Amino acid sequence: MKAYKRKGYGNPAITHKVGWESYEVLYKATEKLSKILNSSMNELTYTHNATEANNLAILGAAKANKTNRRKIIVSSIEHLSVIFAAEELQKHGYKVVKVPVDKEGFVNKDFLRKEVDNETFLVSIAPINHEIGVIQDIEEINDLIKDKNSEILFHIDASDAFGRIKLNLNKVDLASFSSHKIYGPKGAGALYIKEGVKIEPIIYGQLTAQKLWPSLENIPAIAGFAKAAELITSIDMNKISYLRDKLIEGVLSEVDQALLNGPKGFKRAPDNVNISFLHVEGEAVTVELSMRGVYVSSGSACTSRILQPSHVLLAIGRKYEEAHGSILMKVTPFHNENDIEYAVNQISEGVKRLRLISPIKGG
Repeated sequence: MKAYKRKGYGNPAITHKVGWESYEVLYKATEKLSKILNSSMNELTYTHNATEANNLAILGAAKANKTNRRKIIVSSIEHLSVIFAAEELQKHGYKVVKVPVDKEGFVNKDFLRKEVDNETFLVSIAPINHEIGVIQDIEEINDLIKDKNSEILFHIDASDAFGRIKLNLNKVDLASFSSHKIYGPKGAGALYIKEGVKIEPIIYGQLTAQKLWPSLENIPAIAGFAKAAELITSIDMNKISYLRDKLIEGVLSEVDQALLNGPKGFKRAPDNVNISFLHVEGEAVTVELSMRGVYVSSGSACTSRILQPSHVLLAIGRKYEEAHGSILMKVTPFHNENDIEYAVNQISEGVKRLRLISPIKGG
């Protein structure tokens, strides 16, 4: 990214030298990203994160909707940027249906099949859940939807799936991506819009290099995003899965009254670990472990500061006290077995210490 702090300084929509330099960086990054995603360049629109991409997908598609179909279906464990965007449309005559999931987080396909009808406009289900790592069968879900009505739009929040599992964008109409979820810089995201799918902008401003998101592109971050996308394709996810299982098994064997949230093995994202500890607060665990050099989040990293139990964990049947005691961990390519062993030891010691001083019954 360093090379583009200068070259990427200009506005790519302006036809002077630094503007053209910025546009060239934008073009080459888009060319690289589209090849990796197996899409065309004009099917990608840059945002600053996946939250913006999710909002553009759902609200922008609804704004362009010229049909009488007014039903939107999401899973009950979607990212809040998907759920809240869909619920916003209730003010404009849309009906939102949330598909229940089982105790591991898999969507109820019988329920989905029943709800998909001639009133359905859009369905949004993530390939990998951002909190519990459950991997949905997106191709089967797409076929289920399209068999009912080929005009129904299918959106996926692919930010946690990109680089972890194989994605076939031919099976979806809209897909959201995030740079920082693949170890790239913050400040860059993208929305894939299949050719022919109609989307209208949801924010307005002067004409820029891309018509659907009229704001100055973060050129260095986009360059970093494209490079991160290139690098993640070479990562051995089997190694990440091995470290994930080592972390799960170590924690569950060393800490009693600990519950794994989500499925095991190949049904789970290779980098995702989410565990609930009874008789202790997740927020307290994050602070305790932070002082020990282990950085985790309490439940969902997106909602932990509001001290509310994760809607994802409640949806899979966890009790409030179980959801409150959850922590989310991610294994990365930068970890090794020594890191995992250290984390297991510190989690064990940290949770045991907190339980000794915890006012929660049973601690």
